[in-house]
Amino acid sequence: MINRKVMFISPMQVETVEENLISAALNDNEVAVKLIYSLISPGTELAMLSGKEDWAKLPLCPGYASVSTVVEVGKAVSGFQAGDIVFHYGSHSEYQVVTASHVFIKVPDHLNLKWVPFTRMATVAMTSVRVSDIEIGDYVSVTGLGLVGNLAAQLARLQGAAVIGVDLSKERIRTAHTCGVDYTLHGGEENVKEKIAAITNGKGVSTHIEATGAARVGVESLEWIAKLGEIIFLGSPRGEYNADVTDILNYCHLYGRGCITFKGAHEWRYPVEPNEFVKHSLVRNSKIVFELMKQSRLQIEPLISHVIKPEQAQEAYEGLRVNKDQYNGVLFDWS
Repeated sequence: MINRKVMFISPMQVETVEENLISAALNDNEVAVKLIYSLISPGTELAMLSGKEDWAKLPLCPGYASVSTVVEVGKAVSGFQAGDIVFHYGSHSEYQVVTASHVFIKVPDHLNLKWVPFTRMATVAMTSVRVSDIEIGDYVSVTGLGLVGNLAAQLARLQGAAVIGVDLSKERIRTAHTCGVDYTLHGGEENVKEKIAAITNGKGVSTHIEATGAARVGVESLEWIAKLGEIIFLGSPRGEYNADVTDILNYCHLYGRGCITFKGAHEWRYPVEPNEFVKHSLVRNSKIVFELMKQSRLQIEPLISHVIKPEQAQEAYEGLRVNKDQYNGVLFDWS
C-alpha cells in the first residue's frame, strides 16, 4: 500500500512524498485511520517550517487537525469500528496510527466534513473565552483575524460581548464581517485606540484577546484596555521584541495605568478527557464546537479559502506565508 505524506524537508522546503506502507499489528489502544481532510494551522506550521523552533526538528510530517475514516481498531478500543468517521489531532499523512485515548471523537451525523478539522482551531480559540471574564454587554477586542482570531471573536460574541476585530488584511476583515463580528478596524490605516474609544464611549474594552503572536501588538493594545480589564494572550508569542519591561508591568500593577490582568490561553491548560474535578476539557470543548457548527452559531464556511490536493502543499504554504489576503483556511483533500 502506498502512503502519501506532506513533509517539511528543510526550512521553507515542502514536499509531498510517497512511501510503501508496511502494515503492523496495532497495539491494544491504537486505531488505524485514513484521512479525508486535514487542515493547515498557519501560525504553528509556518513556525515549524521556518526551522527555528527547537521543539520541531526538521524533517518532519506536520499537521494536527484531521477528519478520517477508521480502518482498524485495537483490541482494547471500544465505541469505534471500521468505517466510523472521526475527528482527531492527526498529521498530514494519508494513513496513520493514532492512540484512541487522545482526542479521538466520532463525528456527529450530517455535519459537513470540511468543517470538522476546524474544530481544533475553534477549541484553541475557545481557551481565550474560557479563561476570560467576558459577560453580556462587554466590549471585547481581538487583534489578528486569522482562523484562531476569527473564531475567538465569534465565540466572544456567543458569550454576549460586542466584538471589535483588528487586522492588517482587508480580506480577513471582510471575512470577519461575514462571520458576524460587530466592528472591524484596519490596524494599518486607522487609529485603533481612538476608534475603540469612540465605540466604547471612552472606556476601552474590558477584555482584549491577542491572537497574532506578535509581542509588539500585545504591548500596543494595552493602551485601549479599560481600567481593571484583562489582556489574554491567545497567539503564542514568537520573535524578538525589545521594550521597557517596567513600563509594561506597570499596566498590570498601577491603578492609574489600568491594573490590567495578564492571562495566558494556551490550549493545553485543560485536560484532554473530562473528569469530575475539572469542568472543561479538550474533548468537551470539541463536542460543544460540533453542536455550535450544527446549529450554525459558529460560522466555518467563510473561513475556507482553499481545498486542494496534498500534491499542492508547497503552493499552499507559500500562499499562507506571502499572500495572507487570499490564503486562510487551507484544507488538504485526501480523496
